[in-house]
Amino acid sequence: MSKMEVKTSLLDNMIGVGDMVLLEPLSEETFIGNLRKRFEHNEIYTYIGSVVISMNPYKSLPIYTADKVEEYRNRNFYELSPHIYALADEAYRSLRDQDKDQCILITGESGAGKTEASKLVMSYVAAVCGKGQEVNKVKEQLLQSNPVLEAFGNAKTVRNDNSSRFGKYMDIEFDFKGDPLGGVISNYLLEKSRVVKQPRGERNFHIFYQLLSGASDDTLKKLKLDRDFSKYNYLSLDSATVNGLDDAANFRTVRNAMQIVGFMEDELQSVMELVAAVLKLGNIEFKPESRVNGFDESRVKDKNDLKEMCELLGIEQSVLERAFSYRTVEAKMEKVSTTLNVAQAYYARDALAKNLYSRMFSWLVTRINESIKAQTKSRKKVMGVLDIYGFEIFEDNSFEQFIINYCNEKLQQIFIELTLREEQEEYVREGIEWTNIEYFNNAIICDLIENNQNGILAMLDEECLRPGTVTDETFLDKLNTICAEHQHFESRLSKNSKFLTDHSLPHSCFRIQHYAGKVLYRVEGFVDKNNDLLYRDLSQAMYKANHSLMKLLFPEGNPAKVNLKRPPTAGFQFKASVGTLMKNLQTKNPNYIRCIKPNDKKASQVFTDSLVCHQVRYLGLMENVRVRRAGYAFRQAYEPCLERYKMLCKQTWPHWKGPAREGVEVLLKGLEVPEEEFAYGRSKIFIRNPRTLFFLEEKRRQCLEDLATLIQKIYRGWKCRTHFLLLKKSQVVVSAWYRRYAQQQKYKKIKSSSIVVQSFIRGWKARKILRELKYQKRCKEAVTTISAYWHGTQARWELRRLKDEARNKRAVSVIWAAWLGTKVRREYRKFFRANAGKKIYEFTIQKIMQKYFLGLKNTMPSMSPIDKTWPARPYLFLDGTHQELRRIFHLWRCKKYRSQFTEEKKAIYEEKLEASKIFKDKKALYPSSVGQPFKGDYLEINKNPKYQKLNSVMDEKVLLADVVNKINRANGKGAPRIFLLTKKKFVLADQKTGQVKASVPLPDLNSVSVSTQSDGFFALKLKEGTPSAAKGDFLLSSDRLIEIITKLHRTGAASAERETIGVDISDEFLVQFKQDKVCVKFIQAGPKNGNSVACKRKNNRLLEVSVPSP
Repeated sequence: MSKMEVKTSLLDNMIGVGDMVLLEPLSEETFIGNLRKRFEHNEIYTYIGSVVISMNPYKSLPIYTADKVEEYRNRNFYELSPHIYALADEAYRSLRDQDKDQCILITGESGAGKTEASKLVMSYVAAVCGKGQEVNKVKEQLLQSNPVLEAFGNAKTVRNDNSSRFGKYMDIEFDFKGDPLGGVISNYLLEKSRVVKQPRGERNFHIFYQLLSGASDDTLKKLKLDRDFSKYNYLSLDSATVNGLDDAANFRTVRNAMQIVGFMEDELQSVMELVAAVLKLGNIEFKPESRVNGFDESRVKDKNDLKEMCELLGIEQSVLERAFSYRTVEAKMEKVSTTLNVAQAYYARDALAKNLYSRMFSWLVTRINESIKAQTKSRKKVMGVLDIYGFEIFEDNSFEQFIINYCNEKLQQIFIELTLREEQEEYVREGIEWTNIEYFNNAIICDLIENNQNGILAMLDEECLRPGTVTDETFLDKLNTICAEHQHFESRLSKNSKFLTDHSLPHSCFRIQHYAGKVLYRVEGFVDKNNDLLYRDLSQAMYKANHSLMKLLFPEGNPAKVNLKRPPTAGFQFKASVGTLMKNLQTKNPNYIRCIKPNDKKASQVFTDSLVCHQVRYLGLMENVRVRRAGYAFRQAYEPCLERYKMLCKQTWPHWKGPAREGVEVLLKGLEVPEEEFAYGRSKIFIRNPRTLFFLEEKRRQCLEDLATLIQKIYRGWKCRTHFLLLKKSQVVVSAWYRRYAQQQKYKKIKSSSIVVQSFIRGWKARKILRELKYQKRCKEAVTTISAYWHGTQARWELRRLKDEARNKRAVSVIWAAWLGTKVRREYRKFFRANAGKKIYEFTIQKIMQKYFLGLKNTMPSMSPIDKTWPARPYLFLDGTHQELRRIFHLWRCKKYRSQFTEEKKAIYEEKLEASKIFKDKKALYPSSVGQPFKGDYLEINKNPKYQKLNSVMDEKVLLADVVNKINRANGKGAPRIFLLTKKKFVLADQKTGQVKASVPLPDLNSVSVSTQSDGFFALKLKEGTPSAAKGDFLLSSDRLIEIITKLHRTGAASAERETIGVDISDEFLVQFKQDKVCVKFIQAGPKNGNSVACKRKNNRLLEVSVPSP
């Protein structure tokens, strides 16, 4: 049985109740008690049908490993214990297999773990979908978009160290196989007021602290920043550092994530310049300056920060300084310029900072969408993940909380509607009778806020747009007049007298009874925040900036496109965005994750009942359970139901051969379950009361115990029988082995006795034969000795006779010679004196020459032409003869040596001689090539079938065929190419396919450049203006550089029609790559770089080749 098959289901060994639908009895106390029990045992996930409740554990749990991913992959939703992976897998499989678009709605208040839940969903989908280089790239970009958006859109709050201060909805697009193609991110209502002011105990957005902590000193110097947080007015100091957050490491993570997503280096620098500009903007302070007309005019106190900000954004300082002092109002054809006092200047400064940051954030989202969008236009499947701010109730609630809570009201409305619709659709689909359920419909609250006529947002827009004096108080008066009778609106100044004495309701506030509870809103700032005005002078000043992003961020500042129409209000824009989001969600199959925060202390193992109870109420979880239980509390497909409970009936155990539904009917009939407790659907069995399910589970548990006892009994009997049979078999084996051993011992004794007898008989026979052989040998030796003595005597007699004869013959010869000498001397005595000197001289010279030649014969050097040795001259008068003989001998042996050469070998030596002329004492690689023969065709291109296609292209004889590396200018890495040389051209072809990449006629080759060092790099420079030079020169590398360049030089020199190909030897030369010239520089590498040659790209104009020291 595999590991996956032994996992427990939702109903086995569960701590508490895994699905709240099965909770019995159901009440708010038992609901919260079940959550507490599971939370204390680190069971943070609980189901309400298909809805997942997620408790924030405030610590790391080992339940998100790769093994867990595999455990929940392709499993039924209720098959394993509750987990967020089960919901993600259910959504992904529905999208992939049933072609249904999905959306995952993650809700909860700040600090409940919504952002982490969205990351877990995305990481699970990325882990289970397809693999491949392009798919992995898309997955990595989708996942890495999270750190970027968190850095710029998240901040520390009193409730959460990594609170999302914007709403995010991501549509992940898949192809028909379920592989991700890309995504689209939508952002909602960034809390831009946090840029200029943060509540006590909270921080600004993470990116400010990450930049100051993690950027290098050079980067901060370029951005004109200092690491000290206290130097910036926009950064709160009481919570500048957060335990558990490493801002420096997170900055490196963000930079890496931005590069993975697709941001260029100049875009990264531009974004950091904008972040630095916002910090500098916060340090600009103003002072009043009186004018003649009695009005105060604002002036910048210290212009240093203003100057540095203008340098960062490329703005003229005087232009921005004027925009902080004056405001131009245009009405039809008239322009009116008014001065700004100090308060208005500070308002303009903060408005510019908020707009600059929020527009930069929107640009970031747009830029990420450009990188992660799907490249194909075919139909796509979509999974949406919504991570949006939760319901917020603070001591001081303003316009932001009002908008956030409005969004949560809309989400609650769609949650109730879609939950009921899904429940009803399932009953209709299964053919089950259904009774409508009464529930609280918060549409009345949504209508109070968004009604186009009398809604709070509509009245706020009307108040902002009407002429005359508009204040927050006039807005509150209008609310008190129109909404006084609304049952969910409360105000001290309304016409409703029951709130006149409510001292918990201040005069400048109004209260709305949301589905999550009553929230008191302070009306101060509503009008300004809804207007969200940025003076046109500031927009135009930003548009004039030379910064690369300014014209994109402030298009309304273009003087050529002045629009006098008032821009839409923040409330109107958000209402439209929420409406679009709701329509989008209604087209998809929803999946819900309801996040709950167990305590306000961010502490693990702490469960605050009152806080959890409040969240359970406003999330409507009890209503959700009641809706789920109003019809049937539990439903399951027939096959798994029969598989789980088949042992409870004899007819279905152990195997049911008919349809699964009939098996379930037989099973329930045999158990005598009342018919009103269940209903048969088309594909599922529906159980009304959880007690019925628990009854089945108890019966199953008892039956499993009985089956376990039976299995144990059978197993013990089988084990004893097996043990007995094993003993019996062992006894037989032992007996057999003993008998064999006894027979072996008896056989060995008989064998040893036979060998002893045989050895004695053989010894006796051998000794008898030895005696006979020795006697025969002695007889033969005696005969031989006698014969030898006789032959020796005869030989000595013959020798004495021959010696006597020789002595007699010699005596006669001596006498005859003496007589002839005497006769001759008498005959020539009269001529001796006249010719004696000349004869003696000639005789002496003859003897000397004879001795000289005989001595030269014995001392002749070897036949090697390179042997330079020669015998010493014996006499001075032979000097000329001696040298001439040396020359003649050398010519003769060279001729003899040449006569041994074939034409092919002769050509090789001519190439070696040519290589010596080109490279000797110039190229450090040359000495190692002297002993290597020039083979030419190293690939055997004519014989190798692999290059048959390439050989058919060549129309003439190949002089050289070898594999070289073509150097890529972008990264310095080499790609293998086949280099072919003929008498008319050289060809570069792909090594794997044999496809010709380049064919260059030799007349188009101008020169060859190499270094003086021991590397194999060479550049083939083409003549400018030739067709071959269109793609630029070739930078190649080969271990046989000497042979390649020598053959190129000889082939060019052999033709009278072409100029000789020049060879330039230098450690630095230029190579033409298409339109750019790149310098190739050779340097000596240190010992730490190893013994290999390395080529690296330093910049767009330099390739550096590191050559190891000799």
